[in-house]
Amino acid sequence: MADSAVADTAAQTIRKLIDDAQKSAAEQIARRDTELFAAQTKIQALTLELAHLRRMRFGVKSEALDAETRDLFQETLASDVAAAEAELARRQAEAEETPAIPRPKRDRAGRQPLPEHLTRIEHRHEPESCTCGLCGKDLVLIGEDVSEQLDVEPAKFFVHRHIRPQYACRACETVTAAPIPPAVIDGGMAATGLLAWVIIGKYLDHLPLYRLERVAARDGVTLARSTLAEWVGRIGVALQPLADRLTARLLERPVLHADETPVQQLDPGTGKTKRAYLWAYMSNVLETGPPIVVFDYQTSRSGAHARNFLGEWEGALMVDDFGGYKALFGQVVTELGCFAHARRKYFELNEAQANPIAQEALLRIAALYAIEARGRDMSIAQRAELRQREAQPLLAAMHDWLKAMRMTVANGGGTAKAIDYSLKRWPALSRYAMSGDLPIDNNPVHAVIGMNRVMPTPGLCRFTG
Repeated sequence: MADSAVADTAAQTIRKLIDDAQKSAAEQIARRDTELFAAQTKIQALTLELAHLRRMRFGVKSEALDAETRDLFQETLASDVAAAEAELARRQAEAEETPAIPRPKRDRAGRQPLPEHLTRIEHRHEPESCTCGLCGKDLVLIGEDVSEQLDVEPAKFFVHRHIRPQYACRACETVTAAPIPPAVIDGGMAATGLLAWVIIGKYLDHLPLYRLERVAARDGVTLARSTLAEWVGRIGVALQPLADRLTARLLERPVLHADETPVQQLDPGTGKTKRAYLWAYMSNVLETGPPIVVFDYQTSRSGAHARNFLGEWEGALMVDDFGGYKALFGQVVTELGCFAHARRKYFELNEAQANPIAQEALLRIAALYAIEARGRDMSIAQRAELRQREAQPLLAAMHDWLKAMRMTVANGGGTAKAIDYSLKRWPALSRYAMSGDLPIDNNPVHAVIGMNRVMPTPGLCRFTG
């Protein structure tokens, strides 16, 4: 009996040791699985972040090819090729002492006709004699060979002389003269054309004032930078009624785009810059009527600026997921989500590392944009019918697919975050397809901001374009 009891005790002890070892091993495996998952999630997040930073630092900053950068290299190459051909022809002509060899013809598209609105200055080139050089008889006009060359006249400075005769009445001893013509800057020497030239050069062509100063100096005109800067400030005040009027007309539109971007503002006295924000509000590109863009310059990214600008406006507002807009949405303001932002999540995910889910999402979004491309020139009613027939089924299928894919990916990863962004914003993202006058994304205002990122001057609180 004693031996049996000892054997049972030993067996129990061994089983307990085995159970404890298995439990400990299972806990270690589970802990290591958790640590491995956390490490993999962190690696995926860091890989995504690194790819994004590399693309921002070394690559193009949008998913599409930068047309301006591409054209820059293409036009440089074309200039180099033309210069090389001309130099080769010149050297061959010098070596052979023959007339210059004509440049070889290359396949190219036909030259575009010159715009009809340009002024035509005609130059008639008549033969030296009106008689035939062979038989001496009179020549008869049978037609004309017309060719056109495009020319440009650089900025030409000239002076307006305002002469106001003074007339006196001997009887009542009074003097009468015509009133002084109105001016943007009272008592200033700059006419409206010069002021427009300065503003266009600075804010549209992005030329610093010192360059405009040099342009004027080439024509013998002295325009000090301090004077130009003063004009810019005064023009801003003079144009404020126009900005206010454009704002009022903009807020009459039922659909608006809105976005904000940081800009570096000069901090006078410190020699440094500080961050400010350029808020842009734009009319809907799918509506008829003249487009309106209003820039609202503010010193912060607080959502209160958007609320103050829009005031009591009612309609549909196309924005990204910035929290500053959230307080606007309710009964009178409807949120529209930007599909370009949703697409960017999958694009960056797939750029970091090939991702089948991101690739499928990109294909589905591309199909939606293909529908928009076909409906771009349609009427609102036709576009609404097209979206109802083709876009709405694709959106419903994509929503179901996203929910199914979300169940297959772990929390915290880049794929999960991209899907969560789309699902969280889905009502706003898909709302455009419910009618024919709502935009699919916020790209129009992004393009406008990209062209107008300037360094604002303190005191100019609003720019219009």
